[in-house]
Amino acid sequence: MFAVQLVPKRLELARELAASAKVIAFLENPTNPNAKTDRNEFVAAAEKIRQPVATLSAATEDETSAAFANLAGRQIGAVIVESDPFFNGVTQRLVELAARYSVPVIFPRREFVLAGGLMSYGSSLSEAYRQAGIYTGRVLKGDKAGDLPFLFPTKFELVVNLKTAKALGIAIPTSILLLADEVIE
Repeated sequence: MFAVQLVPKRLELARELAASAKVIAFLENPTNPNAKTDRNEFVAAAEKIRQPVATLSAATEDETSAAFANLAGRQIGAVIVESDPFFNGVTQRLVELAARYSVPVIFPRREFVLAGGLMSYGSSLSEAYRQAGIYTGRVLKGDKAGDLPFLFPTKFELVVNLKTAKALGIAIPTSILLLADEVIE
């Protein structure tokens, strides 16, 4: 699964979606071993385009609530959520917080958008599971796992929820809608 490599694209989408945002935030789980790498990738991408950014940290549901509660005071106009198992486990909570604080959030997986989130961009889980099944089949037929090539994701999904956009009072730019793999109405 690609995660870090997609952070710059998520930042690009956030800027396009919330063009007037003074600051775009990155919500990370500080207990994730990849948090520092993810944050550095986000900051580096932002520096290239001179976008002011902030980092929000949350490793518990209470910390997640506190991070969103502090958005307005920090002039944060959009949030990008790190690809992290903890955040996958609190999908509904993140969607509810985004709605409560009326902030556009870019999620790493389509499942967030299916739960009512605004937008996601990430590698396709169904495609990854399909590839895992193929590899499992090959191993069961006698291939040695160490001899199989390492595969990178080849399918990425941009999913937009227009119902959520309307509830947030956000007009999704046509350029994003044209790129979307799925638009939920």
